Amino acid sequence: MSIFTAIILGIVQGLTEFLPVSSSGHLVLLQRIFGISEPTLFFNIMVHVGTLAAVVTVLWRDIWAILRKLFQPLTAYLILATIPAVIFGLLFKDTIEGAFESGEFLGFAFLVTTALLTSSELISRRARAGNGLKKAGQMKWLDALVIGLFQAAALVPGVSRSGATISGALFRGIDRDFAARFSFLMSIPVILGALVLGIWDLSRGTEPAAAGGIGAGAIIAGTISAAIVGFFAVRFMLKIIREKSLFGFAVYTGILGVLVLFDQFVTRIVF
Repeated sequence: MSIFTAIILGIVQGLTEFLPVSSSGHLVLLQRIFGISEPTLFFNIMVHVGTLAAVVTVLWRDIWAILRKLFQPLTAYLILATIPAVIFGLLFKDTIEGAFESGEFLGFAFLVTTALLTSSELISRRARAGNGLKKAGQMKWLDALVIGLFQAAALVPGVSRSGATISGALFRGIDRDFAARFSFLMSIPVILGALVLGIWDLSRGTEPAAAGGIGAGAIIAGTISAAIVGFFAVRFMLKIIREKSLFGFAVYTGILGVLVLFDQFVTRIVF
């Protein structure tokens, strides 16, 4: 892998991990369009380190507040919201991996993201007009569980994790700023889980133990680009969710979904 390709993959990972457009869906699409072979496990681990560094840097105050008082409702809610994705991931591991390899459901999944973003934005506006939004201290266990179920649905490539979790929070009438922060805090155990599983596979020798021919320069470039772009993506998304709407992202994923479906069923150029 060239340094340029590594930078492109790092940018895509850092940008789409936090914007509600599906990082997994874009990775599948990018590999298909440009004929990029799937990066080695070690490269994937390192770009996840980059995105983890990005979200920790932006939300360090929130993280520090949790660490200072570990036994609090927010900690329990984050754990509860993570459980559904873990269960679904274990139960449907082969199906999910098959969806990544084939991209069979990619077009429909992008449209699911569009539907989630559009409907949650409309519901949020109605709740905001009635001043019925829940603040951080008003969150309940059922809210966390529902958001967790939305995150589990995002295991399918094309369904955005951040889009699904933010939508789930907005469906539950949660304040927009806290909805985004909770979604990004939820990404930390998800990314850590991916890192742990990746390191475990690496140690067991089920994946290539080395970088698979990827040079140190490419790995460093991919990691740094993922961290830098991820940092700005988190900050940008926090601003958007507070001050703007999700409709722009809904339009983007809608157009992308239609184009993918057109190719899958008509032109068959990429799929």
